Amino acid sequence: MNSTILKSVKNKASKDEGASTLINFSLDTSDGAPIYRQIIRQIEYAILSGRLKSGDKLPTIRSLAVELKTNPNTIAKAYGELEIRGILATQVGNGTFISDKSPEPKDDGPAEKIKELLGRFIRDMRSLGVEKNEIYALIAEYNDKEDHDDL
Repeated sequence: MNSTILKSVKNKASKDEGASTLINFSLDTSDGAPIYRQIIRQIEYAILSGRLKSGDKLPTIRSLAVELKTNPNTIAKAYGELEIRGILATQVGNGTFISDKSPEPKDDGPAEKIKELLGRFIRDMRSLGVEKNEIYALIAEYNDKEDHDDL
């Protein structure tokens, strides 16, 4: 998995000129989803969760491609699709910004994310040689420990 924290997303609406929002882009080649779709999903989630707001400036295509170690065309495709949907607005010479239009929250958003994380966890455990019954035992042990930590 390739993961990068970007500090270059500027909050245009902030009174503090130096204010910035952190975005954590995590790319997972074993996810099954194309990289550009993963980027789209993460930008949409950041908007829906309030980490990105209207007017926030996104990193340039080139800088994000370098940070994520991916082809600039992949980033351009993600930005382009979000721009077609009205979620991003590009101002020539100024950059790409979050527009006033928010993405539509998906009804299966949290369920899909849970399924994705659980699938990744199980694949990782299996690649470490952990058997199915051991995975259940590890989860139960962790759950029991969490229950006792609340006391």
